[in-house]
Amino acid sequence: MTAVRLLHTADLHLDSPLKSLALRDSGLRAEVETASRSALTRMVDFALAEDVAALLIAGDLFDGAERSAKTAAFLLTQLDRLNEAGISVFYIRGNHDVENPVSGAFEMPTNVHVFDGRGGSVQLEGTDIHIHGVSFRDRHAPESLLPKFAGPVPGAVNIGMLHTSLSGAAGHDPYAPCTVPELQAHGFDYWALGHVHKRSVHADAPFVVMPGMPQGRDIGEAGPKSATLLTVTDGAISIEEVPTSAVEFRRSALDITGADDAESLRAALRDHLRTEAAATVSDTAILRLSLTGESPRAWQIRRDLDVWQEAAEGFAEATGTLRIERLELDLTAPGAADASDAVSELESLMAEIRREPGFRAEAQAELDRILSLLPADRRRALAADADALAALADDLAARGALAVAARMRGAHN
Repeated sequence: MTAVRLLHTADLHLDSPLKSLALRDSGLRAEVETASRSALTRMVDFALAEDVAALLIAGDLFDGAERSAKTAAFLLTQLDRLNEAGISVFYIRGNHDVENPVSGAFEMPTNVHVFDGRGGSVQLEGTDIHIHGVSFRDRHAPESLLPKFAGPVPGAVNIGMLHTSLSGAAGHDPYAPCTVPELQAHGFDYWALGHVHKRSVHADAPFVVMPGMPQGRDIGEAGPKSATLLTVTDGAISIEEVPTSAVEFRRSALDITGADDAESLRAALRDHLRTEAAATVSDTAILRLSLTGESPRAWQIRRDLDVWQEAAEGFAEATGTLRIERLELDLTAPGAADASDAVSELESLMAEIRREPGFRAEAQAELDRILSLLPADRRRALAADADALAALADDLAARGALAVAARMRGAHN
């Protein structure tokens, strides 16, 4: 039997609002904003080049209530490319698709089969592979959708498509809950899941695969992203990862212990960023870089953080691959500070003030006023709710106190 290849993806969240507000470069901002489109284009390019028979999209192709005619036009262009090559597309709607006005506003090309909330099964033309799927009817699915799947077709390869949180995942609300053993017991050969943004192969007999999202959106969705390629040969399935992300977000730490002067610190930064560039899988990596360790220049570095941020950004851009989202400091100066000196006393006083309810309330009110001047999407990204606003106000106050102490200590180093 000739091998049949299928590409499994989920959670594209096309044109999801940009969350990395620290990106100041307009060109890089545009690259990140269109990264989800780039990921889909890459998957279509791969499908065309590698003779893939079908693309499986296991939910959340769209992103919530975001409405964009350009998104619809872009998607139709990519689906038409697959249609012209005779490549089928199987799509189930996830929780974000249900609330998106674009998802049902245009007619899909004839190669696209969209499963409805009742569930169903379609045979992939020219093969003995049957694709089963169930879409969300509503945004919330508190009960398992597994009972809506018919049993496997005897003598065939059966693939099930389901958007589910399984038995729970950190950072994800429960949707269409079920367990891996329940899926395995259903009799299908492969479960093409979606919803959880981190890739995980939960089982391989049969396969239960959460492919993760093909493009991360911020540091919380760090690392290179991928889709999953299935190869079906004589009824047996093998899988492999296919890189898809145009941009990857990554945390990076550099221990500067021993870099006792500005020149050695700059050299350490350059070498570290060159190593990070060599390890990058996607076209671009956006780093949240942390300087750690013990340095006699700790307070000077903190005092001159904006200068070192600019230096790090310059070294990163010189690699042609990296960008710096933020430079963070986790540094200590050699020896313990004298708790009786004037700066230490000031630090203690500022810490006490920050803990006072009146100060915190006033800080939150002022921050809320400043945020009100920003566009709505920026406000949501910085402080989505009252808890996030309070946490941001506390963080900014702590940073301000450190900056004051750093300026005072750094003046003597």
